[in-house]
Amino acid sequence: MNGEPTGDRHGIRARAPGPRPHRMPGLLRLAVSDPIRSMYQTVSRYGDVVRLPLAPGRGIHLFCRPEHVEHVLVDREQRYGKAFTYRPLREWIGLGLITSDGELWETQRRLIQPLFSHRQVENLRPLMVAAVDRMLTEWDSRPDGTVVDATGVMSGLTLDIVGASLFGADLTGDRDSVYDAVETLQDAVTKVIKNPLTWVSPRAARRVSPGFRQWDRAKDTIDQVVARVIADRRAGRGHGRERPDLLDALLEARYEDGSAISPGQLRDEIVTFFMAGHETSATCLAWTLYLLSTAPEVRERLEEEVDSVLAGRPPTQEDTDKLVWTRAVLHEAMRLYPPVWTVERDAAADDEVGGWPVREGDTVIVPPYLVHRHPGVWESPEAFDPSRFLPDRAAGRHRHAFIPFGGGKRGCIGNAFAMIEVVLALVMVTQRYRLDLLPGFEPVPKVTVTLRPLHEMAMTLRRRD
Repeated sequence: MNGEPTGDRHGIRARAPGPRPHRMPGLLRLAVSDPIRSMYQTVSRYGDVVRLPLAPGRGIHLFCRPEHVEHVLVDREQRYGKAFTYRPLREWIGLGLITSDGELWETQRRLIQPLFSHRQVENLRPLMVAAVDRMLTEWDSRPDGTVVDATGVMSGLTLDIVGASLFGADLTGDRDSVYDAVETLQDAVTKVIKNPLTWVSPRAARRVSPGFRQWDRAKDTIDQVVARVIADRRAGRGHGRERPDLLDALLEARYEDGSAISPGQLRDEIVTFFMAGHETSATCLAWTLYLLSTAPEVRERLEEEVDSVLAGRPPTQEDTDKLVWTRAVLHEAMRLYPPVWTVERDAAADDEVGGWPVREGDTVIVPPYLVHRHPGVWESPEAFDPSRFLPDRAAGRHRHAFIPFGGGKRGCIGNAFAMIEVVLALVMVTQRYRLDLLPGFEPVPKVTVTLRPLHEMAMTLRRRD
């Protein structure tokens, strides 16, 4: 191994293995062009724990085992804050629940958490069912064999669901513009992160990066949709709303001094849920449909379960435990293509992870993409095999070997919402349609904030007889 010194001093190893500083320029170039390939090559050479020298006295640590995830995100989460790599995201979505830290994050979490309890989310099921049914009705009007972009149509569906269920808003007319804006902003964040100036000033990096005017226009598109949603609510207008929703909670919330959320903070929270609430679920569904098209036996078993359990009706809460294979398929898709492919933290204090020292100011990366494919945890990790999530095979697996929603206090607040949403969508699509990838087309992951397909995922719609 050609890593840096790793000698043991009084029982504590001095430094994790990794490349010497003179190798970093080449590694950084590869990380910019192909982050996942860069990670794979790095851990293949140096192992499950790698230290990359970033600057004198500061390093980036890559940890790939479930035990490392548990340590950083759960056991010692108070020692780690949002990494500097999240700063460019704040330039566009602001300080919402994803990007905030410290006292602001604690306040936001206390405010929003109750709205995402499993019981509260179950109350939103009828709105989700109605959104999926609208999409399928539109599909019914198309000729059999019509080609659609699975990523685009799933994005439109999940935007409809988020709009109706969280904000009482009809966003069907905004599908294309929001889809394009989200893709543009994800590209923007990725490009700015790759700019070394980001480590000093994300705002300056944004202004000197080619394309920033286009990115600002995309931000304006999102802001206009958000402003309209807020204005409609203040005017007493709502779309299919029978109970208080997330927007009601944000408008009515008061801090300890009695003041309301500022207009800027209200905007940041809504944009956060627009961006995160629909994008990750859409990505999960698109990859699931792709994987099913490559595995006829898996899809046939899914169809058999759906037909047997539901007999043509939409799934209810009581059906959840019976849709075992359905949930296994979705989990396996999220294992192979986790929508959030990397989680990064900056160390606020010295620590030791897996016996290796982490210094205050270091950046720690625990990437779900690599944790989910660790050969020491997963048998045949590159294979699409939903049976690995059936109860008998999942028993005894480390609880942090599968982290599509992160972990610890900062785990995804909307995980229950997302799972009900994607189960509903997959089941209702499966009841009426098969989607098949066009011959010769092989999707490639696009590594941005989420793990979208690089190109349109062209698939044919076939009605099930």
